[in-house]
Amino acid sequence: MGRKGSQWLSLSLHIHPKHRKNGPEDVVIKVLYCGICHTDLHQSKNHLGMSNYPMVPGHEVVGEVVEVGREVSKVRVGDVVGAGVIVGCCRECGSCKANIEQYCNKRIWSYNDVYTDGKPTQGGFASAMVVDQKFVIKIPSALAPEQAAPLLCAGVTVYSPLKHFGLMTGGLRGAIMGLGGVGHMGVKIAKAMGHHVTVISSSDRKRTEAMDHLGADAYLVSSDEAQMAAANDSLDYIIDTVPVFHPLEPYLSLLKVNGKLILMGVINQPLQFVTPAVMLGRKTITGSFIGSMDETLEMLEFCEKKGLTSMIEMVKMEQINEAMERLERNDVRYRFVVDVAGSKLDP
Repeated sequence: MGRKGSQWLSLSLHIHPKHRKNGPEDVVIKVLYCGICHTDLHQSKNHLGMSNYPMVPGHEVVGEVVEVGREVSKVRVGDVVGAGVIVGCCRECGSCKANIEQYCNKRIWSYNDVYTDGKPTQGGFASAMVVDQKFVIKIPSALAPEQAAPLLCAGVTVYSPLKHFGLMTGGLRGAIMGLGGVGHMGVKIAKAMGHHVTVISSSDRKRTEAMDHLGADAYLVSSDEAQMAAANDSLDYIIDTVPVFHPLEPYLSLLKVNGKLILMGVINQPLQFVTPAVMLGRKTITGSFIGSMDETLEMLEFCEKKGLTSMIEMVKMEQINEAMERLERNDVRYRFVVDVAGSKLDP
């Protein structure tokens, strides 16, 4: 990372927060593990123009409950739980009442935000978090906690749109664009649902990984015009996890009539397409954002039942800057997980 990023990151990681005064529904979590997501990179480098420093990132958090408020009934001290991207919502809007609180316009992010008491929220790159019980979830006993951490973002980010758009039926033909943290879980979850899964990548570099290690059925190089033309009109859906600018027309042509292109990559500039690419096939360009707490639980139970895990590389807190640099180069298979409890957080 650059000098500014390295400075704030190395300083802020030494914070041991009880982030705010505990309320009756608050759960105090001793952080055990925290995944590193591309969004953490965007926020740390202010790619979206909304970062506030000092910042404690981390939103794929697994920890042990060490204290609960008097009205907490969802978890108990000693439970291994997860916390994700959101730690608060208004509870009154249509989205909240429909239990899709991730679309609440007053959602509170797990870090780089302000809680209702005016205190800044701080994420999982610290020894402790305080989270409202609504936004904590028990980790199934059959899932290793370090493996479960990335599922709280990468896993549910893929599971939620497949469920919402009616794409959980076996026999569908889908594609995953981008084989990173979200993409590799997309392959695993879609395969577990009984789909024929194609990985779309810009080069042939990840073919062996996709086919032999993740179990994809096909591999499509987007820069190969002949391959792309042969795959026209063949897919029910595409999950697009690519977090950088790219034209959409080449991928829209791969969809069948009524096919869906589901955007998931966070990109800070407009994407482009011509309208006939959508009209001549009644195709849909849509997006999806993580998932609800109900969907998160359902996804964890699905992964437990199917024996799915994320592919991770464990790092200590002192390696965090190196991990961020490698993530920016896409040099990770496929998710870094920080061993927070096993790291020395004091200066």
